[in-house]
Amino acid sequence: MTLEIFTALAAFAFVTSVTPGPNNLMLMASGANFGVRRTVPHALGVAIGFTVMVLLVGVGLVGLFEAFPMSYTVLKVVSVAYLLYLAWKIATASGLGEKSVAGKPITFLQAAAFQWVNPKAWSMALTAVTVYAGSRSFEAVALVALVFGVINLPSTGAWAIVGGQMKRFLTDPVRLRTFNIVMAVLLVASLYPVLFSG
Repeated sequence: MTLEIFTALAAFAFVTSVTPGPNNLMLMASGANFGVRRTVPHALGVAIGFTVMVLLVGVGLVGLFEAFPMSYTVLKVVSVAYLLYLAWKIATASGLGEKSVAGKPITFLQAAAFQWVNPKAWSMALTAVTVYAGSRSFEAVALVALVFGVINLPSTGAWAIVGGQMKRFLTDPVRLRTFNIVMAVLLVASLYPVLFSG
């Protein structure tokens, strides 16, 4: 993996991990309702669960790509199209919405298991592996998973840490629009090395 591709992967991991989605909204609500300390198992479950998901999805896709080489091209095209769609959705998002957390915080295992039913997590994992694990070897997939593991925890954990503060900041329409546009531009920019290198 070249430095240019690695940098693009890190940017993709950051943007997709830090932007609003089911995990981040749930972590924000949990941080606001239960405090950061009680939300730590939830945040660790998201980060570790998603890292394991990327690794397992990648290992499974490697076999598929070896058996059907054209499937890699098809999946890459679909993933890039989804990435552009996601950027458009981020740029045009009107608000964070309200999420409530009742009773007790989500546990580590519940958060890890949630990744397998989270559409954003599936899309992130498939896109990351198909677009950034160029050789599709176990080492390349493991590197993609590791990058996500390192970037995901502080990115998603920030939502729990700032909780109500971030929620108030992003309810201002101008700030929310600026944030969403910047995230969308970074997401699209992360495709440049993949589409135009070598």
